[in-house]
Amino acid sequence: MGFDELSQALWRERELLETLLFKLEEEELLVAHGRTRWVGRAVKEVEFVLESIRKAELGRAVEAEDSATSVGLDAGASLREIASVAPEPWNELMHGHHAALSELTTQIAAVSTSNHQLLEQTLRSTQEALLGLDHQAQTYDPKGSAGSRPDTSFLIDEEI
Repeated sequence: MGFDELSQALWRERELLETLLFKLEEEELLVAHGRTRWVGRAVKEVEFVLESIRKAELGRAVEAEDSATSVGLDAGASLREIASVAPEPWNELMHGHHAALSELTTQIAAVSTSNHQLLEQTLRSTQEALLGLDHQAQTYDPKGSAGSRPDTSFLIDEEI
């Protein structure tokens, strides 16, 4: 228990956050390029990484508490507070972890916002297309009849 264990926990959390960023960027590319077939799988992978991050955060919290109390801080001290009183070389390493985690969090928030906007656009476009299809396309009736315009091409069975 100490700064070595806290640093290891922070490295693990950084790796997981980088994986999350990668998975979110994959999701973004899939949606942006209309590859909706894989979006469900991408979402599941993001959820899996998020669960791993939650578990890693618990381990990091325990290690941070131990490190904080070892240098006379309250158990709930932030990483920045711990870094400011940690002995050499741990202070620089903890500041580095803090900076990297902050940057990753900013990047994740940006990609997440972008994904949300892309998904909203895709949903809106799909809804508009379906509404347009409903008003423009002729359909077969439940008996398989083309209705009053037998010479028209039909796209959808009304029973579907």
